[in-house]
Amino acid sequence: MGDTERGPRRVEASVDALFAEALRAGDDVARIRQTLEHALPDQTAMFGLLRRALPVRFLEFVAATPPWSDDARMLGAVARNPRAPRALALKLLPSLSWNDLAAVAGSPWVQGGVRARAEALLGDMLPDMRLGERVTLAKVATPPLLSRLLVDSEAQVVDAALQNPRLREEDLLVLMRAATVPAALLEEVARSTRWCERYAIRLGLVLQPRTPLALALAQVSSLVKRDLLRVAETPGLRPLLQAAAIRVAGEA
Repeated sequence: MGDTERGPRRVEASVDALFAEALRAGDDVARIRQTLEHALPDQTAMFGLLRRALPVRFLEFVAATPPWSDDARMLGAVARNPRAPRALALKLLPSLSWNDLAAVAGSPWVQGGVRARAEALLGDMLPDMRLGERVTLAKVATPPLLSRLLVDSEAQVVDAALQNPRLREEDLLVLMRAATVPAALLEEVARSTRWCERYAIRLGLVLQPRTPLALALAQVSSLVKRDLLRVAETPGLRPLLQAAAIRVAGEA
């Protein structure tokens, strides 16, 4: 067995042993302290341990005791723990980085109220986040934040948000139908291999008056006759686009 295999197995064995001791310690704070002081777990082992369903008292101890309480990433792991009490998790959120807040917001194991608060804090941070940070966040953000990232002024952020697996077609269509939708979003949607193949999205591009004419015209030939006639009758669309819809409908 190579060193690359033994390393992860040793860490896993260490985490297993530490988890067993934590369960035996239960709510006994003195025993929790003794367990951690005796084991002296490194960061890797602690992160592995904090992914397990630990006793509440153990989580509270870690969150309040240096050196773990001085490490924002460790506090993020405590907040994401499936056994973390709501009050403890909410208390920790303001001290977390945007990365950890995003992880809390996207975790299915975290209580809804905690996820919502993490999303709100992330929303407050958005105006001050650097471009690269917004791009990274856009790829993993939850729907409430996605709606803001999709209308970001930077095309890289919009493109990243369109790749996010949490983005639903119905939510994207709501943004596309808005009277104030940025042209940048419509342009990125038209370029997206994920979205441009969807009929409802192509129709949405044609029916949106703010879609650049060339992009709207490029979708016309893919529409069925029923929707071509709808385009021809929709107020506010460019006459050239409507004329093209009528011509294609006549050829259908």
